[in-house]
Amino acid sequence: MEKFVIEGGVPLRGEVTPSGNKNAALPLLAACILTDEPVVLRNIPRIQDVLIMKQLIESLGAQVDELDEKTWRITAREIRPASLDPDLCRRIRASILVAGPIAARVGALKLPPPGGDVIGRRRLDTHILSLRALGVDVEYDRGFTFQTAGLRGASILMDEASVTATENAIMAAVRAKGKTVIHNAASEPHVQELCYFLNALGANIEEIGSNTLHINGVEHLRGGEFTIGPDYLEVLSFVGAAAVTRGSIRVKNAGVKNLKMIAHVFERMGVRWEVEGDDLIVPENQELKVTPDLDGAIPEIKTNVWPAFPTDLISIAITVATQATGSIMFHDWMFSGRMYFTDKLVGMGAKIILCDPYRCLIQGPNQLYGENLESPDIRAGMSILLAALAAKGESTIRNISQIERGYENVDAKLRALGAKIARMED
Repeated sequence: MEKFVIEGGVPLRGEVTPSGNKNAALPLLAACILTDEPVVLRNIPRIQDVLIMKQLIESLGAQVDELDEKTWRITAREIRPASLDPDLCRRIRASILVAGPIAARVGALKLPPPGGDVIGRRRLDTHILSLRALGVDVEYDRGFTFQTAGLRGASILMDEASVTATENAIMAAVRAKGKTVIHNAASEPHVQELCYFLNALGANIEEIGSNTLHINGVEHLRGGEFTIGPDYLEVLSFVGAAAVTRGSIRVKNAGVKNLKMIAHVFERMGVRWEVEGDDLIVPENQELKVTPDLDGAIPEIKTNVWPAFPTDLISIAITVATQATGSIMFHDWMFSGRMYFTDKLVGMGAKIILCDPYRCLIQGPNQLYGENLESPDIRAGMSILLAALAAKGESTIRNISQIERGYENVDAKLRALGAKIARMED
């Protein structure tokens, strides 16, 4: 086991380039199963979740050749029905993403329950309902059995705009006979990337980026090449790190077209950035100050489906708010365990009232102090890392493997910006 040791209070300065989007890489790797021709994926993030997905598709018969550190060639010439390794599936929630491609390609799969972050109940019903609509027979007995004699197009109304359920439905529908319409589809940047990727292989997906997708099934997908876009969650993590340390950074190739709504939320806390081409620049020594609602009411930052403020960024925003003057409420109605990490910030000196499992109220600014900490999940782990960078004194963060499930070489990138962070054996 390894840990991070951080000496806080050092303003970050310099340039950083984000890795490829983890939440795009995972479905794209699963989608490679849909074709028997070689596919080259570029800008692969070398993080634990992606490496586990690599093992999963290899166990199904795909061959993965690493052409260089960030470029893989996936050849799924002979895919076989298989019972996946329960230990691998338990480590990532994205293991469910192989269900749609395998149903389309070979028609049968046994899938142990997927794992992932412990942030509250994460229902899988939407996946099952969508696949059943396309002609997949699904049974559950402490694990899933998927079987189909052939997929057929359907009109699907998603009972929630689930990202991974939308991705599963898309991957199955592109090989189904006839036309599929997916209503109430998720439209996050990584869902759009999956659609553009599949179209590059010969799929016929229309209205990409909307909440109603039209898919005309095809008999065969060809090979091709695709470059994964930047991880906007990592981009905003570095924006948050610069803000709380009163530093100034340039984030190269930041994918700024996807950040408009997020910019509105960070502006409510006094965090602003400038755009040059596709680079994002955080100016130095910004006045972090909460902008109240009309009549001086306490503002509420509430997560919602894209293009609203994403749930995966609320932990970062909470840490930023501890350094801003004023009161602000955060409300994540999606996950009942998302807010529980705030006790670690309170232990560092933050003034946070946990109202219920979904809401917390923050009064800032707070002087944070170094503390011994443990990372509970990917996003909360990065949030407490930002708190440690802003804190007075030394902090230790254990269980950093949770952070590294979603962030590639995060300590090296922070050191390049001047942070005093060391990786040590625990």
